[in-house]
Amino acid sequence: MTTNTTMTAAVYRRFGVPEVVHLEKRAVPSPKSREVLIRVHASTVSAGDHRARAYDLPEGLGMLAAGHIGLFRPKLRVLGMDAAGVVEALGPGVTGFAVGDRVIAMLRGFGGHAEYVCVPADGAITRAPANLTLEEAITLVFGGITAQGFLSKVSIGSDTTVLVNGASGAVGTAVIQLVKHLGAHVTAVTSGPNAELVTSLGADRVIDYTRQDFTADTQTYDVVVDCVGNAPFERVEALINPGGALLLAICDLWGMLRARGQSRRSGKFVTWDVGKPGADELAYLVSLAESGRYRPVVDRSYVLADIVEAHRYVDTGRKRGSVVLSIATA
Repeated sequence: MTTNTTMTAAVYRRFGVPEVVHLEKRAVPSPKSREVLIRVHASTVSAGDHRARAYDLPEGLGMLAAGHIGLFRPKLRVLGMDAAGVVEALGPGVTGFAVGDRVIAMLRGFGGHAEYVCVPADGAITRAPANLTLEEAITLVFGGITAQGFLSKVSIGSDTTVLVNGASGAVGTAVIQLVKHLGAHVTAVTSGPNAELVTSLGADRVIDYTRQDFTADTQTYDVVVDCVGNAPFERVEALINPGGALLLAICDLWGMLRARGQSRRSGKFVTWDVGKPGADELAYLVSLAESGRYRPVVDRSYVLADIVEAHRYVDTGRKRGSVVLSIATA
């Protein structure tokens, strides 16, 4: 067990601009039954962190999200949806992990933007790739597990055509790599400056959305993955082949309510439900990374003391892959 009783964490007590986040000393949590305590070396500042901090939610979801993130003030004061680090201590009943293990984890709530965090041992946690630093390994988690959750809803093979809208973000870069590994033909929608990146990840074709409306394209696809939130079914229905699918990584309340009816009416599968990907999905990502078939995509790295700058950059909506937050180095 760590001898430290306090830790530094990035805390926010009200919703708003990046400057609402500040560093505080907090008590180091103690692992409860079937929990592991991780000394966090790295986390990411994700689109999910931006949405929670700014209360910038898809239309209609404010009240639904209140139970998780709060309504008038944050319920969970420390953001960070993922963590990579070293197991510091084990709670009662933990098997499968040992003190000193290098691990990556997707957190059920938040809490990754701190020097220590407790994680359920039966949750979305697995050993980190042996060939990656923890700052690289953390990039597998948020985007990779989200991508896998959606892709598990469809069948991807060597003759599958996939369009990824928002291909250069954390989820988009993961989708490209995962479907390309399965043999799919990938079209990436992104801005021109990101064309080289998505091509290097496996995209066969790039549409620069600043020059061309991808929905006006004559090509059709078996699967369309929307990582931006601007491709509702009514906008992209004509792009989807009969029996194909639309996977909505970002969706407003209206889109959620209509998805089942759209699927039934059109014969094309529409879903916003990522499911509950967990340790098995993370372990699969680790196996791909260790065999060189999945590449970490790091846009920028910040230390914990520069958390406000990290949030400012994520707020631009222009990040490529992951923005990494380095928290501990020893």
